[in-house]
Amino acid sequence: MTELEVLADAEAVAARAVERIVSAAADAIAARGVFHLAVSGGTTPRRMLELLAVADGVDWTRVCLYQVDERVAPDGATERNATMLDEALLTEAFSARTEFAGLRLMPVTAGDLAAAAASYAAALPESLDLVQLGLGDDGHTASLVPGDAVLQETDRDVALTAPYRGTRRMTLTIPLLRRARAQLWVVTGVGKRDALARLQAVDPGIPGSHVVTDRAVVLADRDAVPVAS
Repeated sequence: MTELEVLADAEAVAARAVERIVSAAADAIAARGVFHLAVSGGTTPRRMLELLAVADGVDWTRVCLYQVDERVAPDGATERNATMLDEALLTEAFSARTEFAGLRLMPVTAGDLAAAAASYAAALPESLDLVQLGLGDDGHTASLVPGDAVLQETDRDVALTAPYRGTRRMTLTIPLLRRARAQLWVVTGVGKRDALARLQAVDPGIPGSHVVTDRAVVLADRDAVPVAS
């Protein structure tokens, strides 16, 4: 399968993820002049973003930052990934968002969400340089959840889900996530053991297995790693 790197705890996973992002940014900027990065929400990514905000070695004026997924909720809502992104990375790292080459937040407050999703897709590159992904306890990644029709999407790079845990989502789809030049998965906590085992086995019964490629690196803490029988 893919490369699995096991670290001591969630803090170590977050720190290692930052090292990987800084290195990928340098490589992309040297090769193509810009780094296209998409990030997910969640507890471990939040700490990763906090560390990334103060990390050395990233030329943010050459970074285009995108969201992997977002809840359909008002601006500033605590459940929004954009709220976490603002608190963890943007406020700490910058006095003005214009220091990015581009900052693309998902337009989930638009009146016509289908048109907004299409507009977001049009702003994406053909291939992201790095997409950072998480893994839910049910095997979902991004907002690609078990049983949702979006899992069958082949023509659109951005789509809207059915309600999941009470909220609709806007999400990058499987084809776009698989086209990324690299995938960086961060997986922490004992509750992820079963899902990580199924991801390692590329079990088609979980959405994550339809996304993962041989260009993926999975960073996991010891709690998340399946116990050998």
